[in-house]
Amino acid sequence: MKNAILPALAALLLLGSCVSKKKYTAIQLSNQTLHDKLDAANRALDECNAAKAGLQGKLSNLQTSNDHLRDQVNEMSVTNQALLNQVGNMATLSAKEASNLEKSLESIKEKDLQIRRMQDALDKKDSITLALVVSLKSSLGNLNDTDVTVNVEKSVVFVELSDKMLFKSGSADLSPRAKEVLGKVATVLNDKPDQEVLVEGHTDNVPISRECIKDNWDLSASRAIAITRVLQNDYHVNPARITAAGRSEYVPKASNDTPEGRSINRRIRIVILPRMDQFYNMIEDGLKKATEMEEGN
Repeated sequence: MKNAILPALAALLLLGSCVSKKKYTAIQLSNQTLHDKLDAANRALDECNAAKAGLQGKLSNLQTSNDHLRDQVNEMSVTNQALLNQVGNMATLSAKEASNLEKSLESIKEKDLQIRRMQDALDKKDSITLALVVSLKSSLGNLNDTDVTVNVEKSVVFVELSDKMLFKSGSADLSPRAKEVLGKVATVLNDKPDQEVLVEGHTDNVPISRECIKDNWDLSASRAIAITRVLQNDYHVNPARITAAGRSEYVPKASNDTPEGRSINRRIRIVILPRMDQFYNMIEDGLKKATEMEEGN
């Protein structure tokens, strides 16, 4: 009997040992699960804390921006008030000040009208000058460019003729070709009867002394006068329009140190320019018409 109980007890002990191991394993698994959940909860907590810190930073920035905007609004309010005060001051202009302002505006308008009329007169003068240049170049187009040039400076037309084409060396006697060239110039001058004509004689700096010519002043003036006589007597240019002038050696175009430079300096220059009284008349006529148009309105 005793022998029978022992095996039974052994079996019971063995059975009890098996049940405890399973529970232990289950407890271990449950404990591991709890640890994993705890770790996950801690990670989630860390993330929440980080997000909270970020939101707090944004909140601080928003508060700073809000304070800045409030300051700007306050400054704008002060500025707007100042502007309103200025508008109020402007609105209190006296009747006399308003009248003075109106007169000033009228004066500015009148000055602007005068400037525009003067510009119209200048434009008209420039148009006349351009037409004159075109006529001269067309008339003198078949001449050697080294012997004759046509230039415009400040609305004044200059025709320069070399002395070798017009005169014998050191003389005021005109060459046969001179009258041909001067005839072409005279044709243009007669087509523009309202233009003044200045004939200038220029020499180089080489001294000259002959029986009828004392010096370069004498030579330059004699040559200018010879040109003037041909324009008047042979081609009927009104002498009242012409002025003859000797410039001697004192307005050179090139250096007198070389033969080429001295050749350039020996020249006749014919200056064609509008009469100033007619120019002023154009301005006055323009102003008169402008006044009439203003009164008509």
